[in-house]
Amino acid sequence: MKPKISIIIPTLNEERLLERTLGQFTPQLRQQFQMEIVISDGGSIDRTLDIAHQNADKVIEVHDATHQTIAMGRNLGSNISEGEILMFLDADVLIENIEQYFQTLLQVMNDYKTIALTCNVRVYQQEETLWDTMFHQFYNKYFALMNVVGIGMGRGECQIIRKQYFDCVGGFNEQMAAGEDFDLFARLKKVGKVVFEHSLTVRESPRRYRKYGYFYISGLWFLNALSVWLFGKSAVTRWKAVR
Repeated sequence: MKPKISIIIPTLNEERLLERTLGQFTPQLRQQFQMEIVISDGGSIDRTLDIAHQNADKVIEVHDATHQTIAMGRNLGSNISEGEILMFLDADVLIENIEQYFQTLLQVMNDYKTIALTCNVRVYQQEETLWDTMFHQFYNKYFALMNVVGIGMGRGECQIIRKQYFDCVGGFNEQMAAGEDFDLFARLKKVGKVVFEHSLTVRESPRRYRKYGYFYISGLWFLNALSVWLFGKSAVTRWKAVR
């Protein structure tokens, strides 16, 4: 029997891209792979919640004024999920060759020693430039290498984890505004096998790279990763949304 997969997506004012993201999980696909879709919303004021209620199985709504980190949103989603496998996705992520993706995912996770899985991240194919390709090829290889040498690393756009081990390490660190993805995989690496699967790819919107540029983003990633590694906290106190 296939394990149930909980797809957990944190949202905040994602009306422009969320419907497309959720639409890739067709009723047939959900049934075939025993999926549930969980939306964990951090206080959207646009049509995000309407779209979520129309397309997701479970929706968490936060109505107070407290700023919610993405780590908080992901943890809330995991708390109400029923799947043995948790798949954390960003609200703008599209999965390449989605049926084959989940077939491979289950094959990899069939090894009981594997507790977490991550994969390549690229930008939307129709918007991808040569510079996009070069940047993401470099970072995908870098993240894969970090897992090989014993430093667990997986980008937050897509992280797949066995729920029992996610709970075992305490989930995401809710005090981190950024770098929470690196921090989680570093802790997971200490208790089990983390796999970077080169045959799997997800694609995201290039909106953040277009607004800030790759040089700035790379510097911010480096500072946050270094701060998490050395001090156990992110270098920034708030991660700015780009919509």
